[in-house]
Amino acid sequence: MKTILLTGDTGGLGVSILDVLLKKSNYKVIGISRSENQFVHMYKERYPEQYYHISFDLRNTENIKELYTHQIKKIGSIYGLVNNSAIAYDDIVTNANISKIEDMFQLNVFAPIMLTKYVIRDMLLYNIKGSIVNISSISAHTGYKGLSMYASTKGALEAFSKGVAREWGGKGIRSNCIVPGFMETNMSSTLSGQQKDKIFRRNSLSSPVSLESVASTVAFLLSEEASSITGAMINVDNGTI
Repeated sequence: MKTILLTGDTGGLGVSILDVLLKKSNYKVIGISRSENQFVHMYKERYPEQYYHISFDLRNTENIKELYTHQIKKIGSIYGLVNNSAIAYDDIVTNANISKIEDMFQLNVFAPIMLTKYVIRDMLLYNIKGSIVNISSISAHTGYKGLSMYASTKGALEAFSKGVAREWGGKGIRSNCIVPGFMETNMSSTLSGQQKDKIFRRNSLSSPVSLESVASTVAFLLSEEASSITGAMINVDNGTI
């Protein structure tokens, strides 16, 4: 059974990814998020041999080494990493608040970098040809008012992902980004119906992106069926770009 490390397993997309992976009997999932919720309890009960949850705030990047060494490694060697956790600081740049920006970069950029560091070290140690999947955002490719600072974190994540693919492809380790369009998640819950309609009209299907579609793409990139795909940016955006 292959072990997948999934961050942000309690949010909308994270739960969808968790559900898709656990339904595949060949995966064990270690989920990380700040706290447990009803979905954690439900999946723990439903998949007691496949699902583990660790409550940890990934913005505390200086403690990720201890987290990995003392909790994650004890569960098993990692085959796949899904960097899904993110927060969005939604505001125009003339109102930029440095503490909120720093907070966002800690979770959206620095935490994925540090987790990737320790996961790849273990992949090398155990000769695992693993897969890393980073969740980006369509906002890194097309402008949305109020999301310039959030988009900068996702642009950084994409550049990092492509570099990792080049650095470690020779060892059979793959690194890819999924670029979702706007979805119905907690992150978009503050938008009004009118604002959402305006955003959705920008894509070819005039509708929100399906969480299940993004989650299934994650599962594909983790699988051997995607063994020749690395360094890619895969749009799952209802034709926004």
